[in-house]
Amino acid sequence: MSLPFADLWSLIIFIIALLVAIDVHEFAHAWMADKLGDPTPRINGRLTLNPLAHLDPIGTLALFLFRIGWGKPVPIDPFNLRHPRRDAALISLAGPGSNFVLALLLSLFIRSSSTLSLPITIYQLLVTIIILSVALGVFNLLPIPPLDGSKILLGLLPHNLTYEWEKFFEQYGLLVLIFLLFPFFGSSPLISLIIWPIINFILGFLLTPGFFSALI
Repeated sequence: MSLPFADLWSLIIFIIALLVAIDVHEFAHAWMADKLGDPTPRINGRLTLNPLAHLDPIGTLALFLFRIGWGKPVPIDPFNLRHPRRDAALISLAGPGSNFVLALLLSLFIRSSSTLSLPITIYQLLVTIIILSVALGVFNLLPIPPLDGSKILLGLLPHNLTYEWEKFFEQYGLLVLIFLLFPFFGSSPLISLIIWPIINFILGFLLTPGFFSALI
């Protein structure tokens, strides 16, 4: 798959936006874990906005190749949590949630009248951050380990189904993820065909003037 960059400046914008999106996502995991009583992320140097602490080599490469990816998982110790299943779900939800909040805030900012005189390069950067934030958030909500959606789902499932779910994905979760990432259909991986319609719908709301009003 060819890289989606028309020139060097587009590549620079993409890298900066990528660092911001991943940084916010992983920091939110660490912050939520710390608030819920687990100091493990802080002890491991993850309660920081330094993007170098949060980059995962494979997840970053996937973002460059497929425009979907992930950061380095934030370590947590469930024994430090008062309600392990619920709190683990909240910690997992904090990452994608922070991406959506960031995208919404930037969308509101660039729509405001005060940004009409923004330099085009700054506008391009903000829009790219919005796109990558939404893509990262939607992708990580997939209920497949090691993505956040799997832990969120475990926190919602009845106890009698939790064991079966964990057993299946401990054995096959990584294979399922690899299968979805492999480009079986032309130049697009199967996972892109699943999540990009959702991503484009959200981006339509955030970036297209009058999109929401046209729906109601």
